[in-house]
Amino acid sequence: MLFTKEEEARIASAIQLAEQGTSGEIRLFVEDFCLRDHPVERAAEVFSLFGMFHTKERNGVLIYLAEKSRHLAIWGDAGIHARVGGDFWVQEKQLMRDYLQRDEAAEGVCKAIALMGARLQAFFPADPNDNENELPDEIIYG
Repeated sequence: MLFTKEEEARIASAIQLAEQGTSGEIRLFVEDFCLRDHPVERAAEVFSLFGMFHTKERNGVLIYLAEKSRHLAIWGDAGIHARVGGDFWVQEKQLMRDYLQRDEAAEGVCKAIALMGARLQAFFPADPNDNENELPDEIIYG
């Protein structure tokens, strides 16, 4: 397993904190091996499998990690892609790569989540009267 129980709790807290300022939704999916040629294909598949497109503004984001394959990808829903394009997550991916290479996965994921939350807030600010948590914050293991 990639994360300890304490690290899982830190990551869930990072997601909750990041989502406070945005209507965007962030999830993390972790599995051992990527069974696709490209991790982005698997991220898109997982995104769909878990119904992450069921947000009001189509602004869900999936962080995909395949631990033993050493792959990562970020998949944003149609609402995000329509506003920012495909290269929006380059900074977050590089940040996570740097931390993963130092065997500090939890720290890298938490920092990337914080950055995602700040960037999503610019395009999808939270409604102070209605910022429903539309997707669970816990890590999904495959």
